[in-house]
Amino acid sequence: MKIGSVFEDQIFEKRISITPDIAKKYINLGFEVQISENYGDHLGFVSSDFTDQGVSVVSDTKTLIDSSDILIQMGLLDDDKLKFLKSDQIYIGVLNPHNNKEKLESYINKKINFFSLDLLPRITRAQSMDILSSQANLAGYKAVIESFSIFEKAIPMMMTAAGTIPAAKVLVVGAGVAGLQAIATAKRMGAIVYATDVRMASKEQVESLGGKFLTVEGSENLETEGGYAKEASEDFKKKQEELLEETLKNIDIVVCTALIPGKKAPLIIKENMIKGMKNGSVIYDLAATQGGNSAFTEIDKIILKNGVKILGEKNILNKLPSSSSNLYAKNVFNFVSNLYDKDNKKIKINLEDEIIGKTIIK
Repeated sequence: MKIGSVFEDQIFEKRISITPDIAKKYINLGFEVQISENYGDHLGFVSSDFTDQGVSVVSDTKTLIDSSDILIQMGLLDDDKLKFLKSDQIYIGVLNPHNNKEKLESYINKKINFFSLDLLPRITRAQSMDILSSQANLAGYKAVIESFSIFEKAIPMMMTAAGTIPAAKVLVVGAGVAGLQAIATAKRMGAIVYATDVRMASKEQVESLGGKFLTVEGSENLETEGGYAKEASEDFKKKQEELLEETLKNIDIVVCTALIPGKKAPLIIKENMIKGMKNGSVIYDLAATQGGNSAFTEIDKIILKNGVKILGEKNILNKLPSSSSNLYAKNVFNFVSNLYDKDNKKIKINLEDEIIGKTIIK
């Protein structure tokens, strides 16, 4: 069986889905692996890094896609490439099925098996495949680095003969995987860190990292069975707004990470809150591509409002493509290994397997 991966559009996506080390693992399982020309050049992987492991380099995109039993990508390719897919092929990636429903349905009718790894169930057996966690971890780290880079003051407290510079105060909105990594990173760099989340289970995790958890009075636990946040009630939102508005007056940097799977990101930092923030403060919105947690967020722009810098990027992981590619490639390999029947050396789509049943798009 052949596993293939096509060169991504570098304007939008610099990560790759197969690294040389992971290619070797596929080959050891019994797969043939093929990739596009110049596949990993931008990450420092030359063709020989792949071919030395036994990987084939295919110059023609149509031939590569057409001859692959399994195609592994970061997301959905454009229609010019998708049209080369054929019946019974397997396509694995982060396909965002809520936003790409119509496009996916048109290809599912051609009997193509799409697996979207953003639908993985949150169970112990799926942890090694959990691309949301591995990529969000890096995103949370990088969001802090990016926001600190445009904040024009020192982050840790510094005591000098000329006086003391106070530590920066950071608020992390949303204490999921990205948020917890943002808390840990900001804390390591010497900031005083606060965090808020609708899931009460997050309180212990935040405090274990040295953060201070902001609790809405009389709050309920808004957590789904799968461990994700669910939409808050209007009463909760009002109390949260009052707490945030007061807190933000003393905050230097806000990192927004709150997302609800399959829905527009909740607007948490409102215009009136930004008006009360200190001049020179920074808001980094990791939820920018899903509408943003902050008012005024625009993708790939720094917006200045009342002296506050607000920014969000289409794909922050394009700034960490090597690290994120390594983790993504390992996640996908573990997913493929679960699909692969090693005894019969073939793919087995067992819908009774929760991992397979939840990720296949029907």
